[in-house]
Amino acid sequence: VLQHARYSVPRYEDGYCLDDNARALLLMACVEDMGTEDREMVGALQARYLAFVSHAFSPETGRFRNFMTFGREWTELKGSEDSHGRALWALGTVMGHSHTPGTRSLAGDLFHDALPVTPEFASPRAWAYALLGIDEYLGSFKGDRMVESVRSLLAERLFALHTRTSSADWLWFEDRVTYCNARLSQALIVSGARLQRQPMLDAGLSSLTWLISTQRAADGHFAPVGSNGFLERGTSGALFDQQPVEACGVVSACLAAEAATGDAGWGEQARWAFDWFLGRNDLHLSLYDPFTGGCRDALHADRANENQGAESTISFLQALLDMRAAQLALVSTLPQSPVDT
Repeated sequence: VLQHARYSVPRYEDGYCLDDNARALLLMACVEDMGTEDREMVGALQARYLAFVSHAFSPETGRFRNFMTFGREWTELKGSEDSHGRALWALGTVMGHSHTPGTRSLAGDLFHDALPVTPEFASPRAWAYALLGIDEYLGSFKGDRMVESVRSLLAERLFALHTRTSSADWLWFEDRVTYCNARLSQALIVSGARLQRQPMLDAGLSSLTWLISTQRAADGHFAPVGSNGFLERGTSGALFDQQPVEACGVVSACLAAEAATGDAGWGEQARWAFDWFLGRNDLHLSLYDPFTGGCRDALHADRANENQGAESTISFLQALLDMRAAQLALVSTLPQSPVDT
């Protein structure tokens, strides 16, 4: 997957990154698990993205590289902590959702090789992404003591950060609300639920509730914090540029909250955030492009950004898949009539 596009045409000059190929790998693992008529294509794409993630890993450093030129040259020895965490998230998801033995085996090797460095990380988002991957992994491989110990350490660290920073009117992990925000709440929610730590789960739920309240427009639609300045503690925050990755994160976090609590209201909040992609936003413009299947990169103050890069398109597809999975799960719990049977 190339990083960026000019309109819907790939920009070769921007090359590739681990972040987007990890996102694509995670998406394909979920598609495979849900079921598809074109298993061969999904398997081939999953193998392609996993091959990139594998190539990005350096056994000498225990770290992933992130940026690669179109000429296939790495531009750094080590990528960001966030990209490392995102790769772990994708690999854990492969372990939890893929049914292809070779794919699972390679993902498992990489997951165990890349996990030990995460306690050294300082980025809360890297902790959160790693925790989401750990949760997926332990869903299928319970009892892995090394993985469980890293989960406990990172979850307690994220919970402690929230406890230190939050106040009655600022229920957040940092003094800024920046990017991929809901993933912090989601990581506490799934970790608190798995560890049966009610205070941790409550912190995840309250932080998500607060985040949603800060991103609700006057007429009620979803309006994510803009990337042109973000939201500083004590300020009103930036309205634009609104990013698809934020809507995707809120969708996933709300569905995780619904799974953890059984409260269907969280599912309604997920739909509220998802509708941002389809035009329930400040400009009443669809970010999803039905002609290309892609997603526009941002919502500006006066227009949509017509470029359709990898992060934006995969964010829409992941949110769509999450909503579909939640719908299927709901249908499976309903009593069947004789006609349905």
